[in-house]
Amino acid sequence: MGVIMSGSKRVLLLVVLVVVFQQWDSLGRYVYPPPSQEALNNGAVVLYSTSWCGYCEKTRDLLDSHDIEYYEYDIERSKDGYNQYKALGGNGVPVLKVGSEVVKGYDVSAMKKVLGL
Repeated sequence: MGVIMSGSKRVLLLVVLVVVFQQWDSLGRYVYPPPSQEALNNGAVVLYSTSWCGYCEKTRDLLDSHDIEYYEYDIERSKDGYNQYKALGGNGVPVLKVGSEVVKGYDVSAMKKVLGL
């Protein structure tokens, strides 16, 4: 037995879906809250990346292989992440920030150095 929706219910559902899609960046902050300023000052690891970047994937693998907790901003989907990335002088991805240290690009030795590996 199928569920039949009235026209007004379909319109309401469509409106809700459009609003959720338009506000996804704002809603994402509740699902994946960004690190606090205190955490950033105390050495939190932040990765600025994109979903399609192979070097970003390698950076994730490096962090995961050493069980390093990190917060990731997809700079194409997060306004906050993009603004932070630009403030760091980002001109390509990945960009890794550990405390006040920043590594631009996929530089394994520099990443290991700032991560203390």
